[in-house]
Amino acid sequence: MSLSDQDRIIRHRLAPRIVELWRALAPLQSVVSFMNTGAHPDDEMSAMLAALGLRDGLDLSYACSTRGEGGQNDIGTESGTALGVLRTAEMEQACDVLDLQLYWLSQHLDDSITDFGFSKSGIETLSHWGRDRTLRRFVEILRTERPDIICPTFLDVPGQHGHHRAMTEAAYQAMELAADPAYETEQTPWQVKKLYLPAWSGAGQAYDDDLPPPPETLRIDGAGTDPVTGFSYAQIGQQSRVFHRTQGMGRWVAPGAGHDWPLHLAVSTVAGPDTRLASGIEATLVDLELAVAQAHFDAARAGFPNYALVLEEVSAGLGLLQSAKVAPEHAHKIMRKCEQAARVIRLAAGIQLDATLDRVVLHNGETTDISLALDRGALEVDTAEIELEVLLPDGWSTDGSRLAVESASPDDPLPSQYRAAAPRLPCVSVSVKCHGVSSQTRLPFVQPPVVVPDCRAAVDPSIDIVNVGAGKRTLSVQARDVFPESARPELCLPDGWVVTRDDTRFSVDIGSALPGHYHLPLLLDGRAAETTQLIGQSHEHVQLRALSRPAVMDVHVIDCALPDAKVAYIGGGNDQVDHWLTRAGFDITPVEVDALTSPEALARYDTLVVGIFAMRFCEGLVEAMPRVHQWVEAGGNLLTLYHRPWDNWDPEVIPPRYLEIGKPSLRWRVTDQNAAVTHLKEHPVLSHPNLIGTSDWEGWHKERGLYFAKEWDALYSPLIEMADADEAALKGALLSADIGRGRHSHCALILHQQLALGVAGAYRLMANLLAPRN
Repeated sequence: MSLSDQDRIIRHRLAPRIVELWRALAPLQSVVSFMNTGAHPDDEMSAMLAALGLRDGLDLSYACSTRGEGGQNDIGTESGTALGVLRTAEMEQACDVLDLQLYWLSQHLDDSITDFGFSKSGIETLSHWGRDRTLRRFVEILRTERPDIICPTFLDVPGQHGHHRAMTEAAYQAMELAADPAYETEQTPWQVKKLYLPAWSGAGQAYDDDLPPPPETLRIDGAGTDPVTGFSYAQIGQQSRVFHRTQGMGRWVAPGAGHDWPLHLAVSTVAGPDTRLASGIEATLVDLELAVAQAHFDAARAGFPNYALVLEEVSAGLGLLQSAKVAPEHAHKIMRKCEQAARVIRLAAGIQLDATLDRVVLHNGETTDISLALDRGALEVDTAEIELEVLLPDGWSTDGSRLAVESASPDDPLPSQYRAAAPRLPCVSVSVKCHGVSSQTRLPFVQPPVVVPDCRAAVDPSIDIVNVGAGKRTLSVQARDVFPESARPELCLPDGWVVTRDDTRFSVDIGSALPGHYHLPLLLDGRAAETTQLIGQSHEHVQLRALSRPAVMDVHVIDCALPDAKVAYIGGGNDQVDHWLTRAGFDITPVEVDALTSPEALARYDTLVVGIFAMRFCEGLVEAMPRVHQWVEAGGNLLTLYHRPWDNWDPEVIPPRYLEIGKPSLRWRVTDQNAAVTHLKEHPVLSHPNLIGTSDWEGWHKERGLYFAKEWDALYSPLIEMADADEAALKGALLSADIGRGRHSHCALILHQQLALGVAGAYRLMANLLAPRN
């Protein structure tokens, strides 16, 4: 699980020492702290934060409510909790680019603060999260980080995502409660000085703010470039955002003038006028009566890139801070400056550490070799005054050359906060004494170790579909990667189910079980086993982490009549529709684009399914659509699953007849998974081979659908309508048109998620959509 040499070389190339030192010097300019707040990973104001931090030296942080587990995944099939873990890892990498401290309101796997799906209301969102829970955690974060300024990314206005609205509403209340001594938490009260709002609209492809933004009271200059790298601050922002790959982030920004960021001062507890962010706030160490220390830091920046001068000046400034007496309300600022100065000293001295482990994934009782390759630097630094120490969490030990895991808990894949300067343990402390001043920095291992449970096994498959409508009443399952290897696996079965066991393989007959959802826990020697998913092992842009959950097989028994159809499926790698339909007994074959350009190959199939986002991610598919149109005219049955307008969906070119997807998407989706569904007409899609009724729309997860069609050719018939509360009904969720001798249906319901979660109605509707036109 270690990084390849190629990956390490690329990472090393992207972090030259001179750039790292220049960026490390930036925070020594200021003692102002600025917290951005948002609802999801990728909500942060990346470009503005780049300017505020790397140019102006503000101490930056980001408070994020959810892990983004309800979002979409542009790079794989991780969904739900696994996607939240992956997006947490992405957010950490994005923070490293901006030197951003990260805090999560959502703290654990079962936290009520979750990305439960799209919401149009802040009130609805807070009812899901729990208003008291949300405010308490927000206050804890404010009292821990102690920012001078907070600034939500989005406005609390109709037409905006309800999660965004909830975080903006909560910011006002949390600011007030954080300063209130009567509101008790483990942290001491803290008075945030100002709350700004963006003075621009958050409308776009997804959102449609109903109200104009508040008036501008302050403008953050976005012009200019970083003097060392030449990057604009917008470009640096994208260098951070590119780590949000599950959301398709990372946009090329051409060289040129940047744009400014207008802000609106919504709340202030300090005297005006408000002519700059630091107005009314202690801006530098001079304001904390530490003018000499600030002078040394300023001299270091002015002397850059003279490494020896930087080292001497910052060492002198750090020495003064270490002996300084300051008011208690400023102590955290001095501690942070000491931490930042220590980093500068290590970089200026040229001290480099390559800390690696020969094994990364470990369980209790295992050991791994440590390699600490130290470059002591080219400057005149006394080699006797550089010390390394491996810092360990509870349950670990070391003899200097090896790490041993003795009684450690499995890794937490959702840490509550992240600070690059305080990597999770185990890590390495580098102590330096230079110019008579001692300092310490902590560095992570190149690939930090991951602890997995002691009693574990993978249940394969972990989810299965038993379709009694196809005559199936048996399933097969295997316990894989059993640890300890000598442990005997055993499945716990419902009454009436019969199992035949062959070592780690099981054949299960469900007997007369009725349709429903069944849990089959796996035991190892009588102990409940856990299954571990290594998140990030196929994604090089993030650090590896382990998601461990009870080893349980989920069995969904459904009753679904199958269509008489040979089905071809082409996807963009963002769903597993073909897998789940195969498990339910459908005759479905994954195909490549070549099969769509060959008349003979395409003629072998009755139905073609185009998976979500496939037009964007499946190369050559757009060009193949004219041939698909001919096949439809000749009698083929085409089903397209939902696409976003920007997924190369040209309404004139992609569908056989005109079909436009609505935007902004907030206006063209139904977020209530229980929204009433009205059938608009009798149609084979709603009746053959399964008669779709009220029960088929029950038990849906997350939402009904999104990216509904907005306008369509008269040949298309809308088959259903639905609406969120207090909104007009939408008819673009399910359309079907007889075209020539064939048919095209477009479905914007989130069927792929319902299939993965065993929703019987989704299978029954899918069967009808796949049935050829008679």
